[in-house]
Amino acid sequence: MTRRFAGILGLGILIASVAALTAAPALKPFERGTWQSVLRGHAGRPTLVHFWGVTCGPCKVELPLLGQFAKDHPGIDVVTISADLVPNLPAATQSMLDKAGLSSTENFIFNDGFVERLRFEIDPAWQGDIPRTMLVARDGTVTTIEGSAEMVDLEKWSAQQLSTH
Repeated sequence: MTRRFAGILGLGILIASVAALTAAPALKPFERGTWQSVLRGHAGRPTLVHFWGVTCGPCKVELPLLGQFAKDHPGIDVVTISADLVPNLPAATQSMLDKAGLSSTENFIFNDGFVERLRFEIDPAWQGDIPRTMLVARDGTVTTIEGSAEMVDLEKWSAQQLSTH
C-alpha cells in the first residue's frame, strides 16, 4: 500500500512539473522603473508595446489582432502591459492574453497603487487612455498610437523595421 501511494505521489509530482514547464510565462509586475527596464531589454530590436485593460471594450477587439500580428512577425518584439485602472485582475488578464494568442509574449500588469506615477514614467503627457500602442524602432525612436491601432499601420511600420536590418 505504501509503495503504491509513493508511486501515485511520484506520478502526480511528475505531471505537475511538466505542467509547470509548459505553462505560459506569468504576468510580470509593472512597477516603478519597469519602463526603462523594458526599453533596455529590447534595445536595438523593433518592439511593439501595447497598453490595454480587461475593462476596455476596444482592447477586447484589438488583442486577438495583436496576437495574430505577433505570430506573423517573429522579428518584432511584442510587449503587452495591462494598464487597467481596476486593480487585482491578474486571472482575467492572463485569460484574455491566452485567448488572444499573446501568452508567449512578454506581458506585464500595473502593480502600483499610484498608477499616475507609472504613466508619467512612460510618457508625462499620457492621461491614461487605453488602448495605446507605442512602436519602438531599432534606433529607439518611439511612435505613439492613441486608441486602437490600425493593422495596416502596424504592417507598414513592421516592414520598415525589418527591411533596415
